[in-house]
Formats: sequence, C-alpha cells, structure tokens
Amino acid sequence: MEQKYIKSPINYSGSKYRLIKKGLIDLFPKDIDTFVDLFCGACNVSFNVKANNIICNDYINYIPELFNCWKNKSLEDINKHIDKQINEWNLSPLNKESFENFREYYNNTKNIEDLFILICYSFNYQMRFNNSHQYNSSFGKEASTMNDNIRKNVNIVADLIHNNNFQFINKDFRELKIDKLTSNDFVYCDPPYLINGAVYQDGKRGFKGWGQQDDIDLMELLDQLNNKNISFALSNVLESKGRINDKLIEWSKKYHIHYINHSYSNANYQREDKGDDIEVLITNY
Repeated sequence: MEQKYIKSPINYSGSKYRLIKKGLIDLFPKDIDTFVDLFCGACNVSFNVKANNIICNDYINYIPELFNCWKNKSLEDINKHIDKQINEWNLSPLNKESFENFREYYNNTKNIEDLFILICYSFNYQMRFNNSHQYNSSFGKEASTMNDNIRKNVNIVADLIHNNNFQFINKDFRELKIDKLTSNDFVYCDPPYLINGAVYQDGKRGFKGWGQQDDIDLMELLDQLNNKNISFALSNVLESKGRINDKLIEWSKKYHIHYINHSYSNANYQREDKGDDIEVLITNY
C-alpha cells in the first residue's frame, strides 16, 4: 500500500512535497533526536519527519507565525475562525469584490489567520507582498477556494503540531546555535537556490534577497556542523538554465551527492527556459 504523507495546507514556491513522495526523507538519518528544518517554508518536510523534537525555522515570518497560532488554539477554534470569516465576508471562488475587501481588511489588521484564508482565495494559492508588506496577490477566480482538501490538511497539521514537540521560529539561518546540537541531531537545509532565478528570492517583496554571500555563509555553517559530527543534508541545484553554481560544486566534493530527478517546470514562478535543473541532496553522512 502506498505510504500516505502529510501535505501542508500552505502552497509555497519550491515546496518539497513532490520529492517527499519520491523518497527524499528515505535519504535522511534514522533515529533523529532534534530535527532542524533551517529553511522550513510551508513545513512539508518537517511534517513528515520522525524525530523527538522538530524545529521549523524560516526567515520569512508568516508561516512560523501561523503555525504557532494554530499550535496554541484548539482545532475547533481554528475552524470556527475560518468559517466565521468566510461567511461574514462572503468569500467564494466567484466573488472578486469580497476578496479585495477582505484583502484590504487584512492589510489593515494583519491577523495571521486571515492571511491563511486570503491565500486560499488567491491566484494559484500564492502568497505575495509588496515592499511595504502589504498583501497583493490577485483573486483566484473559479480556481482558488477553501476546498475540502485544504480543510482536511488544516485539521491534520493542527492535530500533528498539537500532539508532537514542534517549535516554529523566525530567524536568519546564521543565528542557529550549533553549540546546543549533538551528534544525535540532524539539520536539513532547503535554502533559496542562487542560480535558478526564482522571483521569491529577489529581495523586492519586503524581504532580504539571497545572494552569493548567503551561499558562502551557509556552506561555512554546514562545515561547522560537520566538524562537530552533526549530520546535515542540503537541497540545492548545481545547474539551472545553463547557469552553474561553481562554488557549490567545488564545496560539495568533500561530501556525498545524491542526484534528484525532478523539474520545477510547474512551479509558481515563471522561467523562460523550462529545462530540468540538476537538483541534488548533499549530505555529510
């Protein structure tokens, strides 16, 4: 029987859910004490890893904030808020005016639970902001809604984080306190990919972008983990659209490279060249 995996209710560029179904987590160590998801995004990896403690970190604050909110609310109250806002604002896949009114309301109040509801009615379920952190995704007419699958995933994830030792934090990856980690712990990194030109890493949407120095700093951090005998895995691409990450290739030679056969041609960001990326998982074990 095919194994069932937990899917985050949040749609997020670069999500690893498809790779999880293809066996990504099978490449992780067994018997993990503390699992650190250093660039957790929508937490698809964290929600499917078996560990005694799970730390989900992301520099973009919205997802950790939402999951912390759900962690501290009952499942009944989570669903009551969703139903209340949908009914009061008359949200539907056809009502653009109500969506835009609710978007304006969110931008004035910044209630994190309302942001999740907005995402569910946005074009391609995208989460987008301008430089002032005002939500600016457009309406997902006839396509985006709070459907049964999303509601099911909300309930599954809420139950999971209520009954397991999850921490959701919002820090720059350079702030990781590696002195508190041991050889029984495991750090997984899925950072923005330097060479693939994804729009969410360009630094023009209210958040710092990702550049060459960030890549270098992350590789130095992973070297430090290796020196402390702490296992790590790094998801990244060696080549994309003819561009090559030479520094990453050279650095990776001292570790183990697992090649992943997968293309992000269906991702939410637009690319002129739809060729496959050379995607890898780099491990020190």
